[in-house]
Amino acid sequence: MISVTVLTYNSEETIESCLRALSSFGEVILLDTGSKDSTIAIAQKFPNVRIFFNEFIGFGPLHNIATSYASHDWILSIDADEVMTEESIAEIKKLELNERVVYAVLFRNYLNGKWVRFSGWYPEHKLRLYNKTVTKFTSDFVHETIETKGLKVVYLKKPVSHFSYRKVSHFLVKMEKYSELFSEQNRGKRKSSLAKAIGKSWAAFFRCYILKRGFLDGKEGYIIARYQADVAYYKYLKLDEKNLSLHL
Repeated sequence: MISVTVLTYNSEETIESCLRALSSFGEVILLDTGSKDSTIAIAQKFPNVRIFFNEFIGFGPLHNIATSYASHDWILSIDADEVMTEESIAEIKKLELNERVVYAVLFRNYLNGKWVRFSGWYPEHKLRLYNKTVTKFTSDFVHETIETKGLKVVYLKKPVSHFSYRKVSHFLVKMEKYSELFSEQNRGKRKSSLAKAIGKSWAAFFRCYILKRGFLDGKEGYIIARYQADVAYYKYLKLDEKNLSLHL
């Protein structure tokens, strides 16, 4: 048996599609960090969903808290803006699960309703299915992942649909959130400066738009590359600011 975990915060635009796709799973643990929209009201319509609440303490720790509420040892972690396809569910349910294996789920990412085939967005695998008695998520605030030391990783083939960015405002909100979490997590641990922020920004754009062939994604490819550049710039600019504050 598999328990699904979902973290939410003001996820009303996507949570219904996400949870509807998970209706064949007996238990879905939804951990909310203070939604002020209709996220909880929507989630309450699904009988297989158990709802819990916690303040935001970083993505890694939140994933582990959600897992602690699960009744089953096998955990499938799905984000509120991800929708499992029938094919991906069938593939997972046919697995002969091995507790010494962490399973990486394939994602098909969309922007403006368009499947993004390049820009480093496809193919994209993320570690999402694991046995909680053997491993857990890292404690990172952002860019968290499942610990795999001593374990094998198996890559699944059927894609899950990911609708992370649906409006320009979504890019801005995530850029602010991720840059803040990155700078807080690395304060006093990494060096930074304005020059480093500029260099990281240009490198991120070149890597995404040229090396990962984002230009083949047209308008969406440029938007993604510019977003990656801006995130890198503000991550290291904020880190420089926080590092300087340590010496005041």
